[in-house]
Amino acid sequence: MIKLITQSLGGEAFLNFMGNEFGHPEWIDFPTERNNYSMHYCRRQWSLMTNEQLRFKDLAEFDKTMNYWESVFNCMVKGHQYVTLYNEEDKVIVYEKGDLVFVFNFHTNNSYEKYLVGTHWRSPHMILYETDEERFSGHQRLNGGHKSWIPVR
Repeated sequence: MIKLITQSLGGEAFLNFMGNEFGHPEWIDFPTERNNYSMHYCRRQWSLMTNEQLRFKDLAEFDKTMNYWESVFNCMVKGHQYVTLYNEEDKVIVYEKGDLVFVFNFHTNNSYEKYLVGTHWRSPHMILYETDEERFSGHQRLNGGHKSWIPVR
């Protein structure tokens, strides 16, 4: 979720730091005098993404999906940006960026149903993807895993 909120609110570009594409499985340490010029941690572990016993493939799938929808809607370069809701107690952030509405629930214990959110659009809204989808190692809690139209009042 941090990657998505950074990409969608961060401006006109998104920088993924070295190692972060796999959630920092270990540090990256370039050869220096301090580590006796060791190359041991100066490497990329591209095999992590294809290891079926790990979840890095799901993080890669999330990045692919996130970048795909950015390429379709180009939100990073859109001028329209409005924070609709920021609720510290509920740990919910809702904002509009370009033609999209982003809804984030950062609460570790609460999942919300029928959380009312206003937008300036009168048209129905469609969920493009959820961070909680099974393909991203999520629990598929929202809408039983089905995409649906959500009417806006």
